Amino acid sequence: MAANVALALLSSCSCSPSTSAAAASSLLPSRCLASRRRAGSRVTIMAALGHDPIREWILTEGKATQIKGIRSIGGGCINNAQRYDTDAGPFFVKTNSRIGPEMFEGEALGLKAMYDTKSIRVPLPYKVGSLPTGGSFIIMEFIEFGPSRGDQSVLGRKLAEMHKAAKSDKGYGFHVDNTIGSTPQINTWTADWIEFYSKHRLGYQLELASRRYGDSAIYEKGQRLIKNIHPLFDGAVIEPCLLHGDLWSGNISSDSNGDPVILDPACYYGHNEAEFGMSWCAGFGGDFYNAYFQVMPKQPGFEKRRDLYLLYHYLNHYNLFGSGYRSSAMSIIEDYLYVLAA
Repeated sequence: MAANVALALLSSCSCSPSTSAAAASSLLPSRCLASRRRAGSRVTIMAALGHDPIREWILTEGKATQIKGIRSIGGGCINNAQRYDTDAGPFFVKTNSRIGPEMFEGEALGLKAMYDTKSIRVPLPYKVGSLPTGGSFIIMEFIEFGPSRGDQSVLGRKLAEMHKAAKSDKGYGFHVDNTIGSTPQINTWTADWIEFYSKHRLGYQLELASRRYGDSAIYEKGQRLIKNIHPLFDGAVIEPCLLHGDLWSGNISSDSNGDPVILDPACYYGHNEAEFGMSWCAGFGGDFYNAYFQVMPKQPGFEKRRDLYLLYHYLNHYNLFGSGYRSSAMSIIEDYLYVLAA
């Protein structure tokens, strides 16, 4: 079902290949970048032997008649990234040698959902498919990046416009499960936000930590927190907004005009404040938040909920990268247990 949805979605996209996106590694905080690169499997570039679905798509549906060159432009912890230069313009291609197309289908659906809001700029996805040598690929619009991450106030306003424009009538979740880094992210539709966040975000990460590390202490304290978080939401109006889901500095840039660009999403519909869960690795400042809250008003209790949303990502980094992130996650849990007298 997910594959059919994604392929139908991508086949409806316009294929004018004027621009596409990749992370500018020189802009990343060293700790975040090093962490992201340590996780997952190493990938290899598919040898151009025999059937090459990437080349075939570019030369047919991509409207190109000649591929002038292919350049490696880095990649994340599990994906290789390349720029295909053609006579019809450049394309951006990510490949993964070990994971099937399900991961990229989730990314494509998220990119298209954000693109359709006509708010903040994201690369338009064109095609997801399997590699004949194993693994998968995604072809998308190439966006020429500017020299900086752009204006923080514009980023805050545009992000808020996306949250305001895209709401779900199905509740909290997404059309498919996807990944946060290389960790599965469960997006089963749920009517209640606290239930969704407790089960599919915090609860899932705590279970991973228990299975992976035998960490009963963080699991048991985390479960106590989950059972007592309702007071943190008193007075807040919560709506299922479309979230990028993994908004750290490596996934934020600007185009050649200086307009903000976000990429590599882990999209789902959730409480808008959850978008700031990677703020410790995103560099959001006062200008960002001031502009954001002019469009999406700050809800009562925002400050007391902030660390709750950081916790999901600290737990994920613990599960991905090891014990260096455990103390941050445990500190948040214990502080909340104290405040909530739980």
